[in-house]
Amino acid sequence: MKANPRRSPEVLWAQRSDKVYLTIALPDAKEVSVNCEPQGLFSFSAKGLQGELFVFSLELYGPIMPEVCKTQVGLRNILCSIQKEQKGWWERLLKSEEKPAPYLKVDWNKWCDEDEEGSTSDSASDDHNAVYIGQDDGSSDDEGMLYLPDLEKARGN
Repeated sequence: MKANPRRSPEVLWAQRSDKVYLTIALPDAKEVSVNCEPQGLFSFSAKGLQGELFVFSLELYGPIMPEVCKTQVGLRNILCSIQKEQKGWWERLLKSEEKPAPYLKVDWNKWCDEDEEGSTSDSASDDHNAVYIGQDDGSSDDEGMLYLPDLEKARGN
């Protein structure tokens, strides 16, 4: 019996004080399965366009609240919003201090520094939703997805 090769899709991540956002780049994914466990274990599996299996697991930096985690499957990406158990900034995405797998990258378009998040809520309400563009606001799957050219430029540097 021949085993199916397993692959890992590109995963972009960003955080806020209360959530971690994962954008899994897997166009036309089928049979998407996401599992979040309280101690911070995040598991993903899906089939790609040609039926190939994509699987990965992450041991996140801290505990999470699985009952509040959300997944939105779009045409090009799977967006996961993971609620942290305690509000605060994680030093990194993963519990391990080792260098993360090559498929894990920072999502600079959704990234918000700790001091930026605090200053947006302290300032006059110019556009306090600007920090949350592309998050779980029920908007189009494609909103905020035009970052791939920027990602390519970043890789070239």
